[in-house]
Parts: sequence; C-alpha cells; structure tokens
Amino acid sequence: VVAHRRPRAHRERDDLAHARPGARRTVAELTALVLAVGSVAALRRRGTEGSGDVLVSAAPVLVGVVAALVLVRLYPLPLRWAAGPAGRLRGLVGFLSLARAGRSPVAVAVLPLLALLTALTMAAFGGSVLTGVAEARDRAALLETGADARIDTTDGGPLPAELARAVRGVAGVRQVTAVRFTFAGERPSDETRSLTVVGVEPGAYADVARRMGLGGFPAGRLGAGGGVLDAVASPGVAERLGRAPRRIVTDDGPVTVRITAVRPRTPAVPAGEFLLVDAAGLKGPGGPTTLLAAGAGLDAHALRAAVRGTGSALSVTLRGEERAALSDSPLQTGAERIYVWAVVAGAGYAVLALVLGLLRSAPERAALLARLRTLGLTTRQGRRLLGLEALPQALLAAGGGMAVGWATVRLLAPGVDLDRLALADASGGEVPGGAALRADLWSLAVPAAVTVLLAAAVAVAQAWWAGRRTPITHLRAGDMR
Repeated sequence: VVAHRRPRAHRERDDLAHARPGARRTVAELTALVLAVGSVAALRRRGTEGSGDVLVSAAPVLVGVVAALVLVRLYPLPLRWAAGPAGRLRGLVGFLSLARAGRSPVAVAVLPLLALLTALTMAAFGGSVLTGVAEARDRAALLETGADARIDTTDGGPLPAELARAVRGVAGVRQVTAVRFTFAGERPSDETRSLTVVGVEPGAYADVARRMGLGGFPAGRLGAGGGVLDAVASPGVAERLGRAPRRIVTDDGPVTVRITAVRPRTPAVPAGEFLLVDAAGLKGPGGPTTLLAAGAGLDAHALRAAVRGTGSALSVTLRGEERAALSDSPLQTGAERIYVWAVVAGAGYAVLALVLGLLRSAPERAALLARLRTLGLTTRQGRRLLGLEALPQALLAAGGGMAVGWATVRLLAPGVDLDRLALADASGGEVPGGAALRADLWSLAVPAAVTVLLAAAVAVAQAWWAGRRTPITHLRAGDMR
C-alpha cells in the first residue's frame, strides 16, 4: 500500500471563505459575550446612578464588540451565496469583485470590520442619547410655558387691550391667543373653588394648541348652545364631571358645561387639571389675563419692547430662554460633552479603520489591477472592480452598525436616566410623561451612509492613482533586481 499525499504548491489559504475560527478565538468571543451580558444586566438593574462602574460604563462598547464578532462570523456566507449567481453573468467585474472580497486575508478583512462596527455602534448610541436629551429639554421648556411665549399680568388684572395687536406685529410671531382664567367648584355646595376654568377664543386657541403639540382639538369642540357650554377637559376632570351636562359655580357665576373632548394637556395649563370653555359664554366683567404666542424664531428683544410699550405689570416667559436655562448646570454640560466626544471619537475611529484597512491592501490591489490590465481590463472596469470589492465590507459595516446601534439603544434604554442628564435640577427634575431613550434615525443612518460613501471614494481614488502609473511599475513592486 502506497501512502499518498496531496501535493500542495502553497500553504493553506487564510482567507474569509476558507478560514475556520480556532479554539482561542472561540474562547475569547464567549468571554466577551459573558462580559456584555453582565454589563447590560447590571446597567438595566442599577442604572447610571451611584459610583462609577467600569463594567456598566463599558456596556455600549461590549454590546458593539459582541455584535461585531457575530457579524464577522456571518460575513463569508453572503459572499458565497452571491458568488454563484455572479459567476454566471456575462461580465467579469462582478464575479472578480466578490471573489476578491471573499479571498481577503482574515486579518485584513476582520479587524477593520470589527473596528468599524464598534465605532458605528458608539456613534449611534451617543447620538441617540444627545437627541433624547435635546427632546427632553424641549419638552420640559414647552411644559413650563405652554407656548413659544407666554405673557401674564403680575397683579391678576386684565391684559391691556392693545397688547395682542402689538405682539402680532413682532417678527416671528405666527399666532396669538388670549385666555381668561377663573375658578369653579365642581358642586354647588363646594365652598372652595379648585377647578381651573379657562375661557378661550376657540379658533385661535385651537390653532396654538395644534402648533405646540399640546392637546390639539377641532375648534368646533368648543361652543355654546341651549344654555350649555361645550368644554374640553383633562382626564381627571372628565372622570369627575362625566359627559352629561353639569352645572358648576365659577367666580363669575354658575354655568352649565358639557365635556366634548378629553386632552391630557393644553397650552394654557400645560401641567394640571383644567376645563376649557368658550370665553364668550362666561359671565362677568373680567377679561383675559394671559396671552400665548406661537412662532418659530420670534424676536425676544422686540417682543419685550412691544410688551413694555403697553403696560408695566406684565411678565414675559420665553420657551427658548427656559430651554437654555435647563443646560446651565456644569453636570449636564459636562455629561453632554462626554457624549459629543463619544460620537466624534466613534466616527473618527470608523473613518480611520476604513481608510487604514483599504490602504493596507492598496499595493496588492494595484498589482492585481496591473495584471488584469495586461489581459485587457479597461480603466473604467478597473475602477468598478475596486469599488465593488470594497462594497461588501462597507455595506455589512453600515447595515450591521445600524442594526447593532438600534439594538444597543433598546437594550440599554431602561438603565439610562435621561431626566438627570437633560435637566439642570439633577436632584429630581423630571419631564412629565418621562424622557425615554429612543433610537434616533439620523444617528443611525448618517454614520452608515458616510461609511459607504467613504469606502467607495477611497476605492475610486486608489483606482485613479493606479491608473496613472504603468502596469510594469506595479508588477515589479518588491522586486530587488
């Protein structure tokens, strides 16, 4: 019996299509998985409060690393599936690009991909946190004022008659509505009148509520007919009064109201119980005591000047100023800067990993392009070949980065307290309704799109640079003769 050996002209191929993970790599990946599970569980259970914990702080990075390791193991599969149909096409560029992508050395393909996915995950998580902080502050400022600007009388008296006209003339103001506050008892026998009744002009007020996103409703929900005032109420008031006509006693006399709609909040009373009615149906000589103005980019100085020109006993509260006051705390400012730098560092590392990975294989690609040019490959085909070769890795990094970033935000959201991070009152300030961490589409899509575009741009630049040199220059690269 003659023992036969398979002749091998070269050593075993070490590429993505044929490489098999070793035992050491498997143990390292399982260790990273255990650490990631522990960090996520600790963050969801304890949150971000208390002393610094390295394991909790590293949760986003560990989740990104584990997901990247999983995607790296799955990376060769779509290349193998796509190589078959591409080989049956008439052109050679598609098949050659997939073959080149699948036969890249493991170190050349895996390490940049691992760095890319981790960096994109950090950028997506940090961007989502910053977006959540901004939304929480916007919401808190809106619930403080109820509109873009709020003008109240300091002495409880009625507003000047010319105030609404003066405010409408301020640059940036789109809608103005005056409201009248009075108080009522829910039963005729009540000695204390604790129910806040707000008299409004239905059309203008409904427009302001819709613009502000605070309990918008059709203007027809407020009206008067047959001695009954249609009303919009908060949930608690609606539960106590019911939907049938109900007689209440206000400071200006008794009225009969019927609740036609229920809203959790309204611009005049952004936090608390309320009952909205048509001001024309309220009795008594009292006039409006609050003016609400809506408009993006309104001129604060011009608004205050217009208000001062109509009276002195008026206070002006601006949503933009309340929003700026929420970020004055050094704690919030420092924490926000940390997340900003995390996003910048993640994006920078992603770009660096992509560029270095492509530049490391640049000489080999240039030599391949030179050989193919001697066989008749055109310059245009060469550019397409290098671009398509870099595309699978970039697409996997982009798609995987978006998916992993979304999953990371969903996993870690219960443990991240955005209220403490967003609001200046770190001792216990909260946004009514809760400030939840949610995946931000722009934070997920922008880094991924930049990765794909940058990979294509670097590949095209390599093809252009290689096309400027003669093929013999690349074929003799490394030749010492």
